[in-house]
Amino acid sequence: MTSRTVTLLDVARAAGVSKSTVPDALQGSGRVAAATRDRVRAVAEELGYRPNSAARRLRRSSTGAIGLHLPRTATRLDYYMNLAFGAVERAQEEGFDVVLLAPTGAAGGGDSKGSPDSTGPTSLTSPASPAGRAATPSGPIASRVDGLLVIDPEVDDSAVPGLLDGGVPVVTGERYLGPTTTPTGAVICDNAASLTALLDHVAERGARHPAVLAPEGTSAWATALRATAGSWARERKVAVALRTVPFAATPGEAEETTLALLRTDPSVDAVICAPDGAAPGVLRAAATLGRPVGPGALRAAAPHARTATEPDAGARARTPLLVASCVDGTATRSAGPPVTAVDLRPAAYGRACAELLCDILAGRTTPDTVRRHAWALETRAST
Repeated sequence: MTSRTVTLLDVARAAGVSKSTVPDALQGSGRVAAATRDRVRAVAEELGYRPNSAARRLRRSSTGAIGLHLPRTATRLDYYMNLAFGAVERAQEEGFDVVLLAPTGAAGGGDSKGSPDSTGPTSLTSPASPAGRAATPSGPIASRVDGLLVIDPEVDDSAVPGLLDGGVPVVTGERYLGPTTTPTGAVICDNAASLTALLDHVAERGARHPAVLAPEGTSAWATALRATAGSWARERKVAVALRTVPFAATPGEAEETTLALLRTDPSVDAVICAPDGAAPGVLRAAATLGRPVGPGALRAAAPHARTATEPDAGARARTPLLVASCVDGTATRSAGPPVTAVDLRPAAYGRACAELLCDILAGRTTPDTVRRHAWALETRAST
């Protein structure tokens, strides 16, 4: 039936059910037997049925939109832009527009998310009415969107409790560590495992005194990285120099921190930089101090650096440095040399978050669902 649009009636006739049963089966609502629901969905897919989004919104009195709350720094980070595009793509497949809830308040605490008193909307796919912070089910959020995606929620972000209590399903990208209402669902990465993989990798390449530039803030990602640096050091009995930098540290901030670190502790032979896009600053610091980047002669140089006699300044300057990043992106791939990094697959992550929210809204999965998102270690010349 490719010459015209497939209708609900076409699906109903082919599946042998009433027309009113089809939307309930497709949306997971009503009292439809599991076998009937599966049959209707299979027939709809076979016929190529695509729901009329406008009509569907009228039937369920929905807004046809979902909200997306990102960190304050999102507009200048490659990771969050790719994530947002992935979420929009998946939402559109379900007939939803996406409204970006941009924080407008002043920052509170020491993190990059800030603590906005309200959120202002920016539609990523169509115009939308203002969607402010909601504290009750009848608040602005519930009247403007059908559900929310809250990415990397910070305990210190005062907008998050209102979003969680806004009267609509909320899916978080990473767990929310705050004490208030828990999200309806979550998509999480094993951040402890990804940093462990990086530390193991540089150790296998000969590093004996690695450093981690971990992010400040109270997100699950930042908290996990700081904790993992300490636990890895204790388990391996290896000294790890831990330094904190802003959640969205710039290359300049990473360079300044690395220069201070290497001047204070020249025995550091690997630097793992957490923030997205900041690793080139570590490379610049290495160049300033005359530290060649890459495995090179690191295995041969390490015993000399560990001798009881302090090596001279020239020997310290020549000691190679391994460099890696907790977030892959354009900056790490195009750096000189290219930087080993964890590919968090942000576009796929955004799709996964939007897919879980759509599944919850359609009744295809239950609330409290937690799904895991896979990452990959991309090894490059810097290690």
